[in-house]
Amino acid sequence: METRIIFNNISPIDHRYSISESDLFNKLSLWLSETASINACVKAEIALLIAHLEIRKSLTPSLREKLENITASVSAQEVYEEEEKTQHHIRALVNVLNKKVPSEIAHLVHLGATSVDILDTAFSFRIKGASKEIVIPLLQKLEILLCDFVDKEAETPQVGRTHGQHAVPITLGFAFAEYVSRLGKSIIEIMRLSCNLKGKLSGAVGAYNATSLMFSDPEKLEKLYLNELGLEPSEYSTQLVEPEYLLRLLLEYNIAFGIIANLADDLRNLQRSEIGEVREKFSENQVGSSTMPHKRNPWNSEHVKSLWKAFMPRVTTFFMDQISEHQRDLTNSASQRFIADYITGFCLAVNRMISIIEGLGADRKRLLTNLKSGEGAVMAENAYILLAESGVSGAHEIIRKLTLKCENENISFAKALSEESIFNVIAEKLLELKIINKKEDAFSFFEYPEKYSGLSAKKAKAISLKYRKIMEEGENYTQY
Repeated sequence: METRIIFNNISPIDHRYSISESDLFNKLSLWLSETASINACVKAEIALLIAHLEIRKSLTPSLREKLENITASVSAQEVYEEEEKTQHHIRALVNVLNKKVPSEIAHLVHLGATSVDILDTAFSFRIKGASKEIVIPLLQKLEILLCDFVDKEAETPQVGRTHGQHAVPITLGFAFAEYVSRLGKSIIEIMRLSCNLKGKLSGAVGAYNATSLMFSDPEKLEKLYLNELGLEPSEYSTQLVEPEYLLRLLLEYNIAFGIIANLADDLRNLQRSEIGEVREKFSENQVGSSTMPHKRNPWNSEHVKSLWKAFMPRVTTFFMDQISEHQRDLTNSASQRFIADYITGFCLAVNRMISIIEGLGADRKRLLTNLKSGEGAVMAENAYILLAESGVSGAHEIIRKLTLKCENENISFAKALSEESIFNVIAEKLLELKIINKKEDAFSFFEYPEKYSGLSAKKAKAISLKYRKIMEEGENYTQY
């Protein structure tokens, strides 16, 4: 077989990433490579042969074992060499198998099947396997790491931001709990949808024309065949399995991809020099710039975003593959092959985010400095709400004008508020609500915004606990 220098490969997946992410690449190859594709098709053909023998009551344990061992004996090279003659991929595979199975049952190989009975079924088998063995465990690992970070920083004060501007106090753990919640729900959907992929053995147009000639109940043969592969039949088939089973899973992959890219953006921004609230791990020998020795670029977060930019647009092709004229055309024959690239790109991004979160550090001093940098203006909402709750009309406008005074006179919000007559009204409301114990504590309430972050810490811990439990349950999660 031809050996190619790895750096002569065109796709960066097959050179750059196969080296830098070799362990992940090798795992994905077991499900997504061309060898994996042929192996799955062989496995499907053998499953069909076993189903034929079972329904004909000719299957013995020794024959089953012999047939199952054939799967590993078929190489991609010999199938491709045969295809040079047949110019048909599945017929080439069948020809190879005919030479390997016992001659007395060779006539049953592929009997009653059309090519896509094998191709679509084998593809579902592969994507389900890749999801279960690689994608979901990667996502679960990332989710658990995010839960760990949330738990660690659940009470660490941070300024909340909207429109890139300081809003109200929250905690760093609460900010990350957003991604625990969003990604957690997506992982649950991926687990559910990957279990729902289907196969088929309904023939050239889906009406069981061929198998109806052999059996009074051709759907029984289909179920036996698919059961060998851990699949169920599509409710309705043309020559194709209904495309929405796969489409929905791929779309949920892309939703999770977008969530991770959103997290990468937030991480990159929080590492800006002027913000500096978190920092990716930077090894002793790592170089941030070829000319600026001091640079510590957030390149891993940027890399995750870049992978998303490269692969997210492929969703358009997923939707285009949803459409096939009449019972089948071949317009998905090339485009569907690139689903393997997409899943690989997605896994590379998840794996990179795992490494980011594993080494992510929080600068608590900088977090507090940023929170207090606006002279306490982040507490303006509290003052407005307390004033309005005290029955004061136009409370919002009163506090808005007070924040302008703070800016113009360069004084803290707490000081400016304490100089106004409304301060006593607000202090009384704080006492009434038992937020403070004595009236003198009202100034401190506004002077130290880090002491007030609503339900941030409580919500962060609750969300972390919920999704950690779900991830740990894995396949036993009861709401699949």
